[in-house]
Amino acid sequence: MDRRLLIATVANGLFVVVEMSIGYYANSLSLVGDAFHNLTDTLALLLAFVAVRLERRPATPERSFGYQRAGILAAFVNAGVLVAFTIFIFAEAARRIENPQPVQTGWMLAVAGIALLLNGGITLWFREAGRHDVNIRSAVMHMFADALASAGVIVAALLIRWTGSTVFDPLVSIVIGIMILWSSWGILRETVNLLLEGTPSGIDPQAVVRDLAAEEGVQGVHHVHIWAIAPSRPALSCHLQLGDVSLRSAGEVLYRVSRMLESRYKIAHTTIQFEAVGCPVDDPFCLRGESTSMIDSS
Repeated sequence: MDRRLLIATVANGLFVVVEMSIGYYANSLSLVGDAFHNLTDTLALLLAFVAVRLERRPATPERSFGYQRAGILAAFVNAGVLVAFTIFIFAEAARRIENPQPVQTGWMLAVAGIALLLNGGITLWFREAGRHDVNIRSAVMHMFADALASAGVIVAALLIRWTGSTVFDPLVSIVIGIMILWSSWGILRETVNLLLEGTPSGIDPQAVVRDLAAEEGVQGVHHVHIWAIAPSRPALSCHLQLGDVSLRSAGEVLYRVSRMLESRYKIAHTTIQFEAVGCPVDDPFCLRGESTSMIDSS
């Protein structure tokens, strides 16, 4: 993964220099915008590369989980940069709609075609890895959005050639910006949720609590917290009420619960505290058997 990220970063960085130069020469906002987006792609890939390396650093007494959250932070920064870039494109497009400027469509078509091949190829290269890691997925989304932007530049150049109106350059830029904003919003929302230690997407906390309560020997479930240590490493802590049982019985319950959480929800890191008391009658956050009350709000 490290090598692929490094190759993609270098290739994209070299292309940024070429596209930016030709974009200014051809006076094309959509081409310059695509170049700026390619620049953010380069930074996104570099940030993902650094985050992957940081995630592998061993834990220390000061950082008991190591640097595994570096990937979540990198994804958040990448998504935030995309949103900020889109706002810039909207502002510049509005200015160009009021004051249309001539563009050279030949250069637009040539450079955008190369960009489409480059960004599309990198997107496909990392697509599988991005399904399991929000850090890689944020970088892949950058590349996919830029592939869309390159396709938009080609459309703008063709429309300008057919109609003679340069207004299609900023109009297509706005469409590109909307697509970029839409594609980055999901990642931004997911990373904010993970940084705030919310439940990772794909895990239903109600279902987790019901499954915990359904385990044989469990009389109550409360103080349930589900979060993510790393992009693909969810964690859980909870209190299970077993009543007055032997240590051997408690160990058997712990084994069954841990296996269930890992097999059904991919939660391998758990901290489970046993309590030798039943559920208090007046505790609204304690789950008893078929009850649907669940998670401690503290």
